[in-house]
Amino acid sequence: MHLHNKPQMVESVMFFTDQKIFKQMLYPEFEAVLDGVVNMPEFIDQQMRAAYVLINPRLLVRSVVFFYIDFDEKGAADPSWNIPLRHLAERSGRGPDLGAGPIRLACRSQSSVPWHQMHLWDPDLSPKNNHLLMIRDAVKHNSLGLLFDDSHEQFFATEQLKVAAEERWDSAVQMDAEVQALDRKKDQEQRQKAAQIIKQQRLRISTLEAQHHEQLGQLRQQHQQALASQQQRYAELQQQLQQQEELNEQLKQQLSEQADSLEKLRSDLQARLRAFEQHEREAVESLREQFEHELQARIAVAVVDYKEQVAIRDVELAYKIEQEQQLENELMQLKQQLQEQAGQSGEQVLERLSRLGVVFVACHPGAGHITIPLQNIVSYLQNPMRYVANKCAVPETQYVRWLEHYENPVCSAVFDEHTQCGLPLVRESRPDNFVEGATDRCSRHKRV
Repeated sequence: MHLHNKPQMVESVMFFTDQKIFKQMLYPEFEAVLDGVVNMPEFIDQQMRAAYVLINPRLLVRSVVFFYIDFDEKGAADPSWNIPLRHLAERSGRGPDLGAGPIRLACRSQSSVPWHQMHLWDPDLSPKNNHLLMIRDAVKHNSLGLLFDDSHEQFFATEQLKVAAEERWDSAVQMDAEVQALDRKKDQEQRQKAAQIIKQQRLRISTLEAQHHEQLGQLRQQHQQALASQQQRYAELQQQLQQQEELNEQLKQQLSEQADSLEKLRSDLQARLRAFEQHEREAVESLREQFEHELQARIAVAVVDYKEQVAIRDVELAYKIEQEQQLENELMQLKQQLQEQAGQSGEQVLERLSRLGVVFVACHPGAGHITIPLQNIVSYLQNPMRYVANKCAVPETQYVRWLEHYENPVCSAVFDEHTQCGLPLVRESRPDNFVEGATDRCSRHKRV
């Protein structure tokens, strides 16, 4: 395409991350970053590798400077940064040909200003990650939208060429000379390209040597630090060893003194032990006699207590016998009344007894003495277990299982048809707290 504005030389800056070009900008934008007008949030608290690139109107690279730049925690450039990029680009040595002849290249291993080497870095020139080729391709892609000159040399088609007249054939000799001169020019260009390639390889070798020297220096520094640390550790161990030897000598002397003291203490303790054994025998005999007297006294007190309890039980038993006699008399009277009223129906008898103030009371385990209203007598007589289970607020099956446990509180786990665990358990007195498989089982056979 043809543009109205005339293309000029353009300065740009490219930033590298992970062996790739991450960001491109024109040099005026980079100056705004240096002046603190614009921050770079993507470069917060990092030291970035960047490249200053001078581009001609045909989008070909003329100069490259590889440099470092630091950004703070806000993404602002280091205010003390002052590398003269343009000066380095103009005064640096020659580099490889990127399409417009050998470029001007400034890096750590090739710098015209030695005190700026520490702020420069060497590009990777390997075939897989060649930084110079990345820059060349990025410039060709023209993501910055630069103006460029796309004019081409004029070529002629074969059908437009005409054969010269015979009178002009004598000039063929002159044409041969021109061909020879052209061949010499091509040969010279090939030699220049070969020399350029050799120079590029030398630059790569010097770059690798600089990297190796830097790595070697780091390794030497690490080795010196490790050696100093080991020497310090060795001196500390020597001091500890000397202190330990002195401590061992002191301990040996203390052990010898303690051995003598223990021997004296041993003989003293043996004498005391013999005296104590004699005294202990006497004390044991005295305690035995005292214990026998106290035991006899306690037995006498216990006998008196038991006799009082037996007397109380005898009184209670006599009272119960008297109550049973009264109940038997009442029962005989009720039987006599029933015989007298044999002609009356059962319901009339019950109603008459109820009007007379007779209360029907039944005693069942778990429910105790329960009063049965007249209207519930029939249901109670039909199924007493169900009636009592309802009074206890549990299902009939649970009450039956609880009653079995209550009458015989043992583990109900069955091993086979003829063997049961039978381990005694604590009797559960309330049907509603009974859980089948847990309350009627020992801890070994209890089901979760």
